[in-house]
Amino acid sequence: MSDILQAAERIARAAGAILREGYSREKNITHKGAVDLVTEYDHRSEAMILSQLQEAFPGHAIVAEESVGAAGWPPFPLAAGEYEWLVDPLDGTTNFAHGFPVFAVSLALTRRGQLLVGVVYDPLRDELYAAEAGRGATLNGQPIQVSAETDLSHSLLATGFPYDIRTNSHNNLAQFAQFQLRSRAVRRAGSAALDCAWVAARRLDGYWEFRAKPWDVGAGALIVREAGGSVTTAEGDENFLGRDSILVSNGHIHAQMLRVLREGDGAPLPDEG
Repeated sequence: MSDILQAAERIARAAGAILREGYSREKNITHKGAVDLVTEYDHRSEAMILSQLQEAFPGHAIVAEESVGAAGWPPFPLAAGEYEWLVDPLDGTTNFAHGFPVFAVSLALTRRGQLLVGVVYDPLRDELYAAEAGRGATLNGQPIQVSAETDLSHSLLATGFPYDIRTNSHNNLAQFAQFQLRSRAVRRAGSAALDCAWVAARRLDGYWEFRAKPWDVGAGALIVREAGGSVTTAEGDENFLGRDSILVSNGHIHAQMLRVLREGDGAPLPDEG
């Protein structure tokens, strides 16, 4: 394990301890949008992560969910070859605010836009998913691999919806129905980072979403790839970071999922006979 991954794991666990402490307490909830929440624990977790990353890696840039758009952040412009951290201090804030036990800390390191290190930490289950490019993926230090399911109709999928679902027609509702009819079931748990991690750990066979942010999916996507799965856009492009969509799978059902995303209601239904 590299020193960078060790540091990322340590920082993610420390941030998770903050979230675990605040989970059962009354929270100060504010709104970034009609259904987009933020709590003081998002800010506390992020402040700790930024402080620790800056101390450990003073030459690295950082893009963090709650700091995006703030004056002076990232702290300096990125140049080709520099390193950049993608930080989600609390992926699943709405779940956290309501006491629904599905949320995580997500940290990913990129170099020239390529994922190098990814860590997703689920503090309530004390599950730490981690990966380094070319070195495989682990759950609490043990190697993990994606599922072997080859049939979309037998697959368990996950998805998510954008925060402007009420006002934007590109809201994933049609695709949700299309996959619901062509898979065993579709879950919507509310944490993109964990959706990806659970694909890597064989708990899910696939996941897709529109307009997920790089800090939501960067770490989880690397973990899936290192566990043997596939990650692309909804159009099949492997360069997905910062794009409009993401599709994650065990690899075996990837083409079938791409077909549903491409053909919609015209994609074949399972043969129930």
